[in-house]
Amino acid sequence: MTFQQLHYAITISETGSINKASELLYVSQPSLTSSMQELEKEFGITIFHRSGRGVTLTPEGADFILYARQVYSQYEDLVDRFGGARNRKKKFGVSTQHYSFAVKAFVELVKEFDTSQYEFAIRETQTKAVIADVSTMRSEIGLLYFSDFNRSVMGKLLRTAGLAFYPLITCMPYVYLWSGHPLAKKPSISFADLQDYPCLSFEQGDAESFYYAEEILSTSEYRRTIKANDRATMLNLMVGLGGYTLCSGIICEELNGSDYVAVPFETCGPDGPDRMEIGYVMKKNTVPSAIGNLYIQKIREYLAQIDSGL
Repeated sequence: MTFQQLHYAITISETGSINKASELLYVSQPSLTSSMQELEKEFGITIFHRSGRGVTLTPEGADFILYARQVYSQYEDLVDRFGGARNRKKKFGVSTQHYSFAVKAFVELVKEFDTSQYEFAIRETQTKAVIADVSTMRSEIGLLYFSDFNRSVMGKLLRTAGLAFYPLITCMPYVYLWSGHPLAKKPSISFADLQDYPCLSFEQGDAESFYYAEEILSTSEYRRTIKANDRATMLNLMVGLGGYTLCSGIICEELNGSDYVAVPFETCGPDGPDRMEIGYVMKKNTVPSAIGNLYIQKIREYLAQIDSGL
């Protein structure tokens, strides 16, 4: 096994294609395929399942890539500190549920660095992908939320993935909608008020579980529901269809615009009001990098500015 082979395997797993990996790595497809076959033979496992639609990781391949990322990341750190490749870009990635404050903090972080020297990535994605990205070290930090409803299941998923959850803020749910919506001027909105309007939620792909939902009260009986897979589409649906979503109320007008409002949602479960506890996840028994620490600091600073209003 060589570090080059690990790099090849990681790139193939990220692209899902020998062809695409070959282009990125500037390695011929036959050479890449041969290198992976040698790696699989050495360890006695099948890392990739190959088909006409590309390549996918086998279960044992997913475990292999998890460890390969850790080993290769440590190798890169070693080269950065003691090697001669001083011009290689340092990487920092974040995977998050659809939170504008996470993007805002990321923007403020990147402003402090020379992007010609760093490779930054932020991925607004599905809940399951947030967990997978951090567990495989594709991203250093992930952002998601706990509630009384999903806490037990999400906690188990994180433990299985070798991740730890660190709370950032706890907040009551809000109804997020277009400022021109008939309910936008109300001081608070009840579930009954919303019955004639479509509830918008983020699609969770194959993991269509209530526990993966980004919106609180995902098990409630909504008369009308529409799925979206990105924040821009959801905002358009709010304007075009009078839709709404339930969220934390932490809205960044600088990014989303001022045409949307968050109105307190009237809800109370059997044990008291439903709350959202938003936090970040990282690999267990690890500490944030210097950039990771700064990103967390940027988030805390932004949340501190608006915490008093929630």
